[in-house]
Amino acid sequence: MTSRDVGTIDFLPVSPWVVRPADLQPPLQSDISASFAVIGAGYTGLSAALALKGAAADVVLVEREFAGFGASGRNAGHLTPTIGKDLPTLMLFGKRRAAQLVRFADEAVRHVESLIEEYRIECDYVPSGNIMAAVHPKHEARLRHAATVAAQIGAHVRFLGRDEMRARGVPPAFLSGALEESGGALDPGKYVMALRRAVMQAGAPLYEQTAVEEIIDGPQPCIRTAMGSIKADHVVLATNAYTPALGRLRHTVYPLYDTLFETEPLSPSQLAALDWPGREGILTAHESLENYRLTARGTIVGGSKGVRYPYGSALVEGSRQATLALLERAFRDRFPGLGEVKIAHFWGGWIAMTLHFLPALGRTGTHQKIYHAIGYNGHGVAAATAMGAIAADWMLGRKNEHLEALRRFVPPLPPEPLRWLTIRGVMSIINAVDARIDRQIRAQRAAGR
Repeated sequence: MTSRDVGTIDFLPVSPWVVRPADLQPPLQSDISASFAVIGAGYTGLSAALALKGAAADVVLVEREFAGFGASGRNAGHLTPTIGKDLPTLMLFGKRRAAQLVRFADEAVRHVESLIEEYRIECDYVPSGNIMAAVHPKHEARLRHAATVAAQIGAHVRFLGRDEMRARGVPPAFLSGALEESGGALDPGKYVMALRRAVMQAGAPLYEQTAVEEIIDGPQPCIRTAMGSIKADHVVLATNAYTPALGRLRHTVYPLYDTLFETEPLSPSQLAALDWPGREGILTAHESLENYRLTARGTIVGGSKGVRYPYGSALVEGSRQATLALLERAFRDRFPGLGEVKIAHFWGGWIAMTLHFLPALGRTGTHQKIYHAIGYNGHGVAAATAMGAIAADWMLGRKNEHLEALRRFVPPLPPEPLRWLTIRGVMSIINAVDARIDRQIRAQRAAGR
């Protein structure tokens, strides 16, 4: 990518999955009240609204752009039960809680599948599973151990050796892996837009183009916008990486900028030569992972390597030429037989991270009326959808088995500039480890091994 830069390549304003809706809903232009108000119309907010409307509750949603504008319309579309950094790390929380979290993650996938069935959502869902794949022999022992730990706590994960990977037709750059048997891949734009339609058809007012300027605490919190306000008995923040920009939970989540790409469509002969019949989603076992999947339109979507944290959690930075070059080189390394296939476009967006790599579910405010469900650490298709429904149950006072596992202490982030220095330092170490592994892979390939 030495001849291209961010100003000249096809860098999409949102993603290839989502465009501005033709039926864009008008902004809030008056002062209203409701029992429940949801801020953010991505997977979490839409799922919460559907669950609340299913209980015949009075609920409204506000969204600063349009439903699906954020990470829900920009991700790669891996429906995965991944939770935490990895399964061995998850065991640091203790076997009992790790098992609870794994059950939540599996249930999150099933929850998405139930919504797809209930609302007859056509989102090109392929229940192929996802593979955390080794690209270097050094990755294999860790993945084998992860699969063993997973079996011990009831996760539907099993190790695939090299022969099994080749028998499945997984591209040869991916040597072995831990297969998550539940989930697969879908079109995230079609999915989020179907949830948007379902919310509107259920009769929940959706105010798009409505930026929240202030959330005023009180026995009945008030959401203030430029042209109107909402007083509600309960408010839920479904704003993920955008939450610190609202002046909320700055010590709970931090944003990272993630960049993805899509190739041009592969020809029939290229697809046949690739021989990826199961279309399993692939996440590499790098410290800063790469992801790849085949789409229904015959393209490859990938990316995620080279994420960056902006100083002060300010959502002002985008992709850089060096990041785009890094992603294209990684793609060429993993799919050397597709040298003639061009990258059609890039896009990017914000994901929300927590220090313990687990979602954050909680409530704040003097009267504990402001709830939040955020922080999916790059694995939000399933978790974010499920967390919306769980938050709805909590606000309605209904029992939900996953509340105990998710309503736990979240380690606070240090203040700036220590936060920026810490995250930058950790990312530098992670990137150095991954770069060393990738150099070794290229050297082995050049030597014909």
